[in-house]
Amino acid sequence: MAALPASTRFGYSLGSFTTGAFGTVPGLLLLPYLTDTMAVPGAVAGAIVLVPKAWDVVFNPVAGRLSDASLAKRGSRRAFLLAGGLAVAVLFAAIFAHPGFGRVPFDAAYVVLAFLLCATAFAIFQVPYNALPAELTDSYDERTRLTSWRIGLLAVAILISGGVAPAITTAVGGVSGYRVMGIVIGVVILIGTIGVYLGTRNAPVGSLRPPTAGWRELLVTMRSWRSFRWLLGVYFVQALGLGTLLAGVTYAARYVFGDAALQTALFVGFVGPALVMMPVWPRIGAKWGKLWGFRSACLAFGLGAVGLVATQVLPLAVAFCFVALAGIGYAGIQVFPLAILPDLISAEEERTGATRAGIAAGVWTASETLGLALGPGLFGLVLTLGGYVSSVDSSAAQPGSAVNAILLGFSLLPAVLVLLGIPLLRRSVLADHASEATA
Repeated sequence: MAALPASTRFGYSLGSFTTGAFGTVPGLLLLPYLTDTMAVPGAVAGAIVLVPKAWDVVFNPVAGRLSDASLAKRGSRRAFLLAGGLAVAVLFAAIFAHPGFGRVPFDAAYVVLAFLLCATAFAIFQVPYNALPAELTDSYDERTRLTSWRIGLLAVAILISGGVAPAITTAVGGVSGYRVMGIVIGVVILIGTIGVYLGTRNAPVGSLRPPTAGWRELLVTMRSWRSFRWLLGVYFVQALGLGTLLAGVTYAARYVFGDAALQTALFVGFVGPALVMMPVWPRIGAKWGKLWGFRSACLAFGLGAVGLVATQVLPLAVAFCFVALAGIGYAGIQVFPLAILPDLISAEEERTGATRAGIAAGVWTASETLGLALGPGLFGLVLTLGGYVSSVDSSAAQPGSAVNAILLGFSLLPAVLVLLGIPLLRRSVLADHASEATA
């Protein structure tokens, strides 16, 4: 198949503004929003962040089947992209609207409902979005280029949304800051949705195959698709680590680094180096192999995160060097799985003669969603174990045990989870071989 035009690559990649904003900001700010403006206890707040996304674990494969059926019937998944993305933009702003019922259970219930609806809408957007690369082109090199463009814009989206969101909440302050932030990020999501919908209107569509027949066939497929399962396991564990780190940024800035205003600098110091490394990691993978590159990225992140354990005794500049090192590794552990996935899908579709893109994307998205949701939940549990004191105005003094819990939850715990990907990759080497076989 001929190379995709740059306009199609760019148009598809604009969807990263939707995935990047939704994937980053709730993990970064929803936990402190609950604990420090609604006085929700840490463990309960963590559960609130988890429950809606745990629902997505069930719903994402369903969205994949619906997306496959739409492709077979209409020849396009773009209607799902548009409907899901528009709903995400509106519901995201609703999450942070803070109804002010005056009672913690009622306010918390509102957040659960708004987040549940938003997560459902996001599944409707993200599942077909992840499925598209396997259908836009059957070229290994072109898929790698498409993934590189996507990851590049994803880094920009994460940098913008993750940097702007805490800056707004800090500058405006209190409940109003979260409300304004929700609207601004909702607009970012809207831009990404419209961009990918219009940008792929002239894109080619792959061969239409029969959709997956049902759950039994799905289970049979997953059981026999060994390389996909091992790669999925790595991605899930690492998403859990990243979710834990993101959830700790606001708390670490305030109580470990001693300055709440540093949360934006911390995030930019993490994502900025990742943005620089996004185009470099694919070149490393092309020269030395994806498996070697993937392991190196895990090691870089792990070393950077472990170094942050000594934050309280390190000069600020040195601590930020470890933040940057973790960001460099983060770029690699985003690039390599997404570069391998489309080739696995294509190979499985050729083997079975049936559409697998939607189902695979649904299972993949469910795993990522669960990992990123469990991260804040795990961090919320760490806060509770450390004796963190929740409040409605972020003014509560924290005991030393809470500060230590924040430090370890922000540094050592994410490092351990991401480094677990290295032994798992020993088995998922099958995925790397399968992808290179299609080159």
